[in-house]
Amino acid sequence: MAFFLSRLLARWVLTRGWLLPVAVVVVVFVTSWPLMALAEPAGSELVRPGNYWWYFVVSASTVGYGDLSPETAAGHVVGGYVIFGGIATLTTVFTKLAAALEQAKGRRMQGSEPVRATGHTVLIGYTAGRTERIVAQLLADGVTGLVLCAGEEVPVHPMPGEPVDFVRGDPTAAGVLARAAVHRAATVLVDMADDNEALAVAVTVDHANPGAHVVVALRDMDRAELVRYVDPKIKCVQWHTPRMITEELTSPGIADVYTELMTAGGAATYSVTLPESPGISGIERCRIALGRAFGVTILAVRTVDGLVVNPGWDGELPGGSVLYYVGPRRLTDAEIAAALGAPGG
Repeated sequence: MAFFLSRLLARWVLTRGWLLPVAVVVVVFVTSWPLMALAEPAGSELVRPGNYWWYFVVSASTVGYGDLSPETAAGHVVGGYVIFGGIATLTTVFTKLAAALEQAKGRRMQGSEPVRATGHTVLIGYTAGRTERIVAQLLADGVTGLVLCAGEEVPVHPMPGEPVDFVRGDPTAAGVLARAAVHRAATVLVDMADDNEALAVAVTVDHANPGAHVVVALRDMDRAELVRYVDPKIKCVQWHTPRMITEELTSPGIADVYTELMTAGGAATYSVTLPESPGISGIERCRIALGRAFGVTILAVRTVDGLVVNPGWDGELPGGSVLYYVGPRRLTDAEIAAALGAPGG
């Protein structure tokens, strides 16, 4: 086991470019110890094996606790040699670390660094301006762990100031999706330049992570049937409605609700102006009366003070207010007046 670890460490030192600082440390240590033993008087505590390594570390790092120190002039010279060797080593190490950090930053900016996240959201495809708006909305909704996977046409991270990881490459390549950790993602948005690309990427994503919540933005919603052949769980959203896209990403299934509301033959959204009557005074009364009589749900109200979406139960509704509701059909003024006990028109 010790042999294996030593070989692994040696390979790491050689391949990572740390040979020079390691060599300096080893040479200074190996040469300074016998020199210190010759310089110090016999029986010196400093040159004992259990003590010298500690003296070497604190001296080479220029910390110098002073608990162990040379007694002779020659010992001081050897101590100076240890200190200068330590300074040379530290300079080399810090230079190497700075270069390594700069290289890592460069790899992240160029999208070649693999993502380590789990349960994150991957956005596949980049369109200048549009993708920034989608990211801004997701961040405003409290979504964290965003990863942008863009094609080769995007040379560097387009949003370096945002908390978004960047991966660059062909999104239909398994290796690129692996770098974006699609196989560990919770949610994936496929937002490509055209629908054919979107379909190809959706197939690759579904193969990489069948359990993810996958949303595909399509310009032609008739293509949704083709996506369902790949996996019926994949959600297709109109490309021209980015707000609906972000809502589907954060609230899976909400796009189906919007689609149902906009489809003829089912429940739909309507508005009605309440009759001018002093007997109509509160939202609670409207909710209960219209809900029981016609099975409608109030979405919003508009009064002289403006529009209120999802109003509270205690709000006041003077005559002439507008109700926005979901129901099986449009209600007539007479039906509204009868349900609320107000005079009909």
